[in-house]
Amino acid sequence: MQDKQYLMVPGPTPVPPAVMAAIAMPVIGHRTDNFARMHEQIVKKAQQVFQTKNDVFILTNSGTGALETAIANAVSPRDKVLSLITGNFGERFAKIAKAYNAEVIEVDFGYGNDVDLKVVEKKLGEHPDVKVVLATQNETSTGVCNDIAGIGALVAKTPALLLVDGVSGVGGIEIKVDEWGVDMLCTASQKAFMLPPGLAMISVSDKAWEAVEKSKSPRFYFSLPACKKVYDKWNTAYTPSVSLFYGLDASLDMMLAEGLENVYQRHALLAKATRAAVKALGLKLLAEDRCASNVLTGVWGPENVGADELRKIIKNNYGVTFAGGQGPVKGKIFRIAHMGFCDKMDVIIAISALEMGLALSGYQVNMGAGVKAAQEVFLGGVR
Repeated sequence: MQDKQYLMVPGPTPVPPAVMAAIAMPVIGHRTDNFARMHEQIVKKAQQVFQTKNDVFILTNSGTGALETAIANAVSPRDKVLSLITGNFGERFAKIAKAYNAEVIEVDFGYGNDVDLKVVEKKLGEHPDVKVVLATQNETSTGVCNDIAGIGALVAKTPALLLVDGVSGVGGIEIKVDEWGVDMLCTASQKAFMLPPGLAMISVSDKAWEAVEKSKSPRFYFSLPACKKVYDKWNTAYTPSVSLFYGLDASLDMMLAEGLENVYQRHALLAKATRAAVKALGLKLLAEDRCASNVLTGVWGPENVGADELRKIIKNNYGVTFAGGQGPVKGKIFRIAHMGFCDKMDVIIAISALEMGLALSGYQVNMGAGVKAAQEVFLGGVR
């Protein structure tokens, strides 16, 4: 019996063969000229994706490690931090700031909603002494994409820094670090960058460096000054994951060869097809189309059918893995990822499995309706 699996979760995501081949290259010394040359070209490629001239550091840790790096270097104890929360990962960013003894003002917009810019403007007016604003580009727990350009325009009117969690968005959803005033952008390898977990990336603006140099927070492994000290020599402060650096170099080559605009359009098309399919099956989306993410889709489980039980049926019978809900929507929603190394047929397989899983669960489903809706989006009206 074959055991073919289809990974449709928002991280870790499928890794392309070319990237796996690069990761399998013989390991080289991380203090050699060969590594330095590779490191330099990786940073220059990452700057294209980030759309920035700022320093970009490649860190050997997880996305959460990148978030902690941002907080540890930009926030000092008792600094006032405005946290814009739209789900579990917005909550996590706030928790990290609290762990570093910041005074955190939490604004929770609710699971399934995006950030209301009018509320942000009001809060910034009420708290002119805010030192840092935390925002999430793509809320992985809900499938909501926030308006980072709009948030950045408001924060730019203040002395505050804008720190953005781009862990599940960057590489699949366009972001313009310099134009939008993002002082620190954090992302990780295992999402749209098509790598196994283990690497993170963070950009640092000139404005942010001023805060970094004054920060009174304790830091050692997460020290940006330590990274900066060897940055001009294309070295790393501590031992990097050399094999994952090879993989990142290959994945960035794939993205740039496809063309970043094409990468973003592909993700948008996959999202549109997935949402059309879900609606055609009579299921409800967690996020409205207005703020729905292009890299994953959150779906309410059907009445009388538990979302987690449905996921279990689909995985056990068809080898397709969807993600579950988190926080207050745990057990109530499932999430279909369409990011990174994903194409039209991956979505067709996922929707087909969803239809059959619904049928096995006892839900009255019009077989083929979801697949047909997705196909029509892909065909674009062409017959």
